[in-house]
Amino acid sequence: MTRQSKQGEVFQGHVGIGLRVTGEALVASDNFSARYDLDRLKGIFSRQQHKLCGQSYVGKILILNAAKGGVASAWMLREMAARDMGPAALILNFANPIMAQGAAFAGLALIDRFDGDITALVKSGDRVTADPAVGTVEIL
Repeated sequence: MTRQSKQGEVFQGHVGIGLRVTGEALVASDNFSARYDLDRLKGIFSRQQHKLCGQSYVGKILILNAAKGGVASAWMLREMAARDMGPAALILNFANPIMAQGAAFAGLALIDRFDGDITALVKSGDRVTADPAVGTVEIL
């Protein structure tokens, strides 16, 4: 049974990084590496095995399972943001210190560690507000 998103639903995570942001959600249960999953010049998911392959991440609120990868993620996120080719926010079930560093360096909102699987609670195309100061994601 497919879960339907409901306007006004609020999901609680841990207090995050960055400013409050509103935008369109792009969701998959896959893990996330800025270096290996994205084509930073074209602004799309490029790894063939990723469920979002071929889709644009630019300006989207990415909702994915867990951060993966190393230090290259931090500079790649910063470089994409500097060219206005980055996501608007990163919402993960589980972030790592490198992803947190990358989000801070790039000026991206980041929230993780939700009460439930955030990739199952929000659907692609939902309009959401991520508020790192209180650790919430709200469906508008």
